[in-house]
Amino acid sequence: MFSIEHEFDATVVTLVDEASPARQEDITINMFEDCITVEQLDPRTEEVQLITFSMEQLRDLAAALNLPEGVYQLRPENK
Repeated sequence: MFSIEHEFDATVVTLVDEASPARQEDITINMFEDCITVEQLDPRTEEVQLITFSMEQLRDLAAALNLPEGVYQLRPENK
């Protein structure tokens, strides 16, 4: 299950792990104009862990989800 909310400066997506037998904490993804942040509560420390992706890193992650093992570099398409 997930929710999408549009706020003043970001779009916020929250992913809820409802069906997993080893349920994980919710993940919150904040999409800003120049970066993406991913947050999740660490239940061991009760602290929120934050990761920030540049737009280029997010593009690379999206590409990596559909590629086999290896090292890649995305290049702009020639027009």
